[in-house]
Amino acid sequence: METAGQKGAQYENRWGILVLLALGLMISFVDRSSMSTALADHHFVREFGLTHVERGWLGSAVFWSYGLLQMPMGWLVDRYGVKWPYAICFVLWCLAAAATGLVTTLPALILVRLMIGAAEAVVVPATYRYLANNFKESQKGTALGIYSIGGKMGPALGAPIAAWLIITSSWKVMFIATGLVGLIWLIPWLVMLRNDFPSRAGLAAAKQRAATVPLGNLLSSPVVWGGLINNFCYSYFAFYCMTWMPAYLVEQRGLSLRQSGLYTFFSFAGVAIVAALAGFAADRLIARGYDAVLVRKSFIVAGFIGGTTVLLGAYTRSPQMALLWNVVSLSLLGLATANNLALVKLTLIPKQAVGLNTGLQQVATSLAGGISASLSGWLLHLGGSYTLPMLAIFIFLILGAISTVVLLQRKWAPRVNDSEHEQQERVLSTY
Repeated sequence: METAGQKGAQYENRWGILVLLALGLMISFVDRSSMSTALADHHFVREFGLTHVERGWLGSAVFWSYGLLQMPMGWLVDRYGVKWPYAICFVLWCLAAAATGLVTTLPALILVRLMIGAAEAVVVPATYRYLANNFKESQKGTALGIYSIGGKMGPALGAPIAAWLIITSSWKVMFIATGLVGLIWLIPWLVMLRNDFPSRAGLAAAKQRAATVPLGNLLSSPVVWGGLINNFCYSYFAFYCMTWMPAYLVEQRGLSLRQSGLYTFFSFAGVAIVAALAGFAADRLIARGYDAVLVRKSFIVAGFIGGTTVLLGAYTRSPQMALLWNVVSLSLLGLATANNLALVKLTLIPKQAVGLNTGLQQVATSLAGGISASLSGWLLHLGGSYTLPMLAIFIFLILGAISTVVLLQRKWAPRVNDSEHEQQERVLSTY
């Protein structure tokens, strides 16, 4: 039976949609990470009277609501498609991002950040639902490499743009401008993507299809737990960079706010480029007959180990070497980016559970964002420097490498209770 994704591929440019999904991710990260630049602005910090701990709370707020709604969003897109859930949530988070520039109290700031996180929760589950329907195994690394560029270029471009807007105008204008400009993205999204909202029969079939791999099957799989650990460990480092890197560069390495935005750009541009190249390289090896699981695991372990060089930057006394390791460590993490995403969200996961599993995996990602921002603030308060926060990153990256080797094995993939084809035939025969 031809799937909805296969039918849709006849009418739309899937690589063009992939670029749109990457741009949507980029916009979400711009709106999510703009707060990190504001937290490095002494005018913003002084206006709200923020302590180190409160800065951590504010930086982490978006991730708590983001994580809470990941699984519901995965459930939603598995059943109701990608186009309209994404479009509605996109409008909501852009408006909430713009509203950040209008609030005047810390509780109100935290509230709008929670709203942004809640609406942005649709982004990743919807994307993986689309990729699962439209890309084969030997294309997934390349597709995810392209897609992940959006996640890295968001903070890469967002940091210097936000810094420039704050310097030339104010933090209020920065939030309003970055929030509203993103709405332009909706035009090509609504025009290019087919309407995949299901009919009554299609909805029933989607429910039955998703039921063949229930949540219990996912939670009993070591692969899923390995993915949760990997996503937490990877994201802990990435979100530390998004929330604390500008402040680290200004406060400990003596850069100006404008310079901190530039070096943040270099770091995230580096990881984006390496992620795209590593995904493409892995796909080429798989296309030549090498085992997909072994290939992707090798890249993941190399990325985690490469990322631990962040600790060299913490202990060096040379500002130049500190900046070098700041860029190199995050760039090397890119070896893991696309391959980890492909392995724990697509390659080892039954197709009918992609949305639900992606939502589950994103809970770990969101938890990492919340813990990274707040724990780093507490460790900074405790140690008086950024050495302890970077030591925590080192520990988590080593844990991620171990998890990859031990838990990500094909024999431990989630179990399917019944074949998708049989379920669909049985449901559709009733209409």
